[in-house]
Amino acid sequence: MTTAGDRGADQQARPASPSHVAIIMDGNGRWAAERGLPRSEGHRCGVEAVRSSVRAAIELEISYLTLFSFSSENWSRPVQEVRDLMSLLKRFIKTDLADLHKHGVRIRVIGEREGVEGEVVKLIEDAVALTADNGGLQLTVAFNYGARKEIAAAARHVAELVHRGEIRPEEITADMLEQHLDTAGMPDPDLLIRTSGEMRLSNFLLWQCAYTEFVFLDAFWPDFTRETLEEAIAVFHARERRYGGLVARSTG
Repeated sequence: MTTAGDRGADQQARPASPSHVAIIMDGNGRWAAERGLPRSEGHRCGVEAVRSSVRAAIELEISYLTLFSFSSENWSRPVQEVRDLMSLLKRFIKTDLADLHKHGVRIRVIGEREGVEGEVVKLIEDAVALTADNGGLQLTVAFNYGARKEIAAAARHVAELVHRGEIRPEEITADMLEQHLDTAGMPDPDLLIRTSGEMRLSNFLLWQCAYTEFVFLDAFWPDFTRETLEEAIAVFHARERRYGGLVARSTG
């Protein structure tokens, strides 16, 4: 039988989790197709994987978890599939918000609101407002998000400062531009995980992932579990992060 002392020893032996983990949740449709199920069932089971991942992030003491839920390019999918995804999002917020709040999760949503159904925007704004003062895991959901649009918008904001004479062009720095990104105030991801075997970023956090470690998994998103997350973190800890230098920096 595992005792409290055993658990304490395990926690001491285990390296600290990365502070910020980002995940591209991919493969719902292919998971369903392999089982002869409609794509909507794959998305439904993908929501269960989201719940499991949030619980695991809390238990593993990850400070920031960022999930790519819906890209600005996903609107080109079949109308019924988009409706199913919006329905699942609304159901998830309505069903899980109270529990997330109880566990101290702070919700943040990045991406554009333009073109998004009014009810969805209201639910998002209510979730963000309710959890704004929570001090636990920060769960950031990238919804109707595209990194190129995000960077372009940040550049426009800085250009407006120049136009108003508040700064000079030569005063523009990378840190200044970063302050106008959707993720302002958040640390960059230490680890980015993508499921389903695809090996690309798909317009996700292009600026923020300059020095992020990538782990690409063959598993489809609905099969993602705490054990899958722990395996990806183990791969992360096996690497040396130099940030362009010669000496590895701590990954804790």
